[in-house]
Amino acid sequence: MRYHNVCIESVCHRLPTEVVTSEEIEHRLAPVYERLRLPAGRLELMTGIRERRWFAAGTLPGSVSALTVKDAVNASGLDPRLFGALIHGSVCRDRMEPATAAGVHAASGLPAECLVFDVSNACLGLLNGVLIAADMIELGRIRAAVVVGTESGRDLVEGTIESLLDDQQLTRQSIKPAFASLTIGSGSAAIVLCDRRLSRSGHRLLGGSCLADSSAHALCAGGVEAGSGDSRPRMETDSEALLHAGISLAREAWANTKKVLGWTNEQINRVFTHQVGRQHRAALMQQLELNPDLDFPTVELLGNTGAVALPIALSMGLEGRSGQPGEKCALLGIGSGLNCVMLGTEFI
Repeated sequence: MRYHNVCIESVCHRLPTEVVTSEEIEHRLAPVYERLRLPAGRLELMTGIRERRWFAAGTLPGSVSALTVKDAVNASGLDPRLFGALIHGSVCRDRMEPATAAGVHAASGLPAECLVFDVSNACLGLLNGVLIAADMIELGRIRAAVVVGTESGRDLVEGTIESLLDDQQLTRQSIKPAFASLTIGSGSAAIVLCDRRLSRSGHRLLGGSCLADSSAHALCAGGVEAGSGDSRPRMETDSEALLHAGISLAREAWANTKKVLGWTNEQINRVFTHQVGRQHRAALMQQLELNPDLDFPTVELLGNTGAVALPIALSMGLEGRSGQPGEKCALLGIGSGLNCVMLGTEFI
């Protein structure tokens, strides 16, 4: 896919103030660690995650997304009346219906003529929203759009901790699928896209490629189990199999993306990835033969923030600086399912 008329006009993020360390989580799991004779520090050692952040208990994702949208729209400098779409793309939503995007739109000050809807695709929801918005801009249907999402990991992590403490049949083997759930953090991000004729940033979205390996759809799965008496979600992940399958898919998707864009690895100036752990990040950069110094790591301090992980890294990486003409950025998205979205941008 190629775009000729789409720019990324602003990228903003918001982070919770409550910091939760991996050491604190292991302290809460002390009875499990003692019974299974697990060494302290295992969680950080396996993932590289020292801490993650959580919003206050009971915080609705849409309430944070509304603030992040306002940040991004203001930062873009675009007239709110130009916006033709607001898309909410995180895993976390306020409720099943109506769309979380509806409440965000009500607080946004954007026009009633906006298309307002949610997109859900695990950790790729925001990037899928970017593609939908970019397609509409490229076709001339709309002139500007904002894609937003907020992930809140508190309920998943705390629910997982309680389940592990309650499970007296737990073994060193059966605990493994729950470890990925303990890495989840929280955060919010929003991306404004617009027609290049409106742009002042000169940050072009050039295009990229998508690739799926749906045979791996069961390697990471979660939700709220009916009849459990607990409305908090749970997730099971085969982390090792997911790592290998994800890296394999990413390698093929990156080759396709470079072909579409006419890029070589040597031309890349910045890399922003979806990050789930230190091992995953290192393996991805190695397999794609990209210099790890080009990447902007966040996972050590934020944990796995789902669909907002890559946008938060992009926002933080671009914060306070202007891209130089010709600077190329690679956005490398991978989500359970498995799906890849890989995009290229360039400053002009």
